[in-house]
Amino acid sequence: MSVRKPLPRWADIALIPALNLTLAFVISGLVVLMVGENPFEAMKILLYGAFGYGEGFGYTLHFATNFVFAGLAFSIASHAGQFNIGAEGQAYIAGLGAILVGLALDQTHWLLVLPLAMLAAGAIGGLWGFVPGYLAAKRGSHVVITTIMFNFIAATFMVYMLNNVIKAKGQMSPESESVINAGKIPQLREFWDFFGYAPVNVMLFVAILALAGTYILLWHTELGYKIRTMGQNPKAALYAGISNSKIIMISMTLAGAIAGMIAVNEVLGVQNRLVVDFVFGYGFVGIAVGLMGRNHPIGIALAAILFGALYQGGLELAFYMPAITREMIIVIQALVILFTGAMEGLFRAPLETFFTMLDLNKKPKTQKQEG
Repeated sequence: MSVRKPLPRWADIALIPALNLTLAFVISGLVVLMVGENPFEAMKILLYGAFGYGEGFGYTLHFATNFVFAGLAFSIASHAGQFNIGAEGQAYIAGLGAILVGLALDQTHWLLVLPLAMLAAGAIGGLWGFVPGYLAAKRGSHVVITTIMFNFIAATFMVYMLNNVIKAKGQMSPESESVINAGKIPQLREFWDFFGYAPVNVMLFVAILALAGTYILLWHTELGYKIRTMGQNPKAALYAGISNSKIIMISMTLAGAIAGMIAVNEVLGVQNRLVVDFVFGYGFVGIAVGLMGRNHPIGIALAAILFGALYQGGLELAFYMPAITREMIIVIQALVILFTGAMEGLFRAPLETFFTMLDLNKKPKTQKQEG
């Protein structure tokens, strides 16, 4: 009996995600068909809403920016063998750093506000990632459990802060004071009319730099080598003199810091104030983005654009096809997450069998024997 061979790299990186995505859209099309709508027309509206005009494309890029940060937060921890589900809470609590810097420096210049807000949000988000990392490294706590718990702690803590500590004077709703001058990060529509009223801002370029920086970190630095070695084989890493506990804490801290950039993008780039639940689930979608992107920056960038298109195109679809409700849009998004995330290995075994049989059928050419 032959043993299945591992998939070719191109099949693992490109073919499996493409098949999973295709299956998700096929089933989504059946859902659309069940409510009496044309799935091809629905797809046309979705694509047009996401890419067909400037404002829609701007919204797609805005959502994709958040998904890049969330995907990288999951990816860095994953390379160290840690399943970080805490990007939601890490981004949420990092909003404190972003808004405090924005309010304190509102009379200066955004070029000063932006880096300091990133440092503050990154420090708080990094701390929120460090604690579960420390518990996993030093106490053996499961990082999935601790990061989920820290999401709830962050949510409760932020509600308290917004209601009792940083709530704007004379304001009934739980939100901070607004930044009105330099604390507002410029949106790209201020430079290009093409984007209409879309909230995409200069954090888009920070996300691109984060993708490049993550690639350099993981594949071209000593720390990145240690992170990947520890994630692939902790015993070998320990034998090679790598401190596994140190790497876990560093990777979780870096993950939390990158997740904190979501706060800068939303709080200072869109809301211009700190509000309840401004993260909108970006941290959880980042898990699917990381898995679909195979924890590689290029894959994460493509997956982030896909989910950004689903978010923006879904809004357009719900508007132009009233029979497709907002709840159905969430179902379609959930199907994509299901097949590209939780069930990403659905096609792996059949494809491994197929490629193994393909190799066995390739018989080497034999030279003709002389008579």
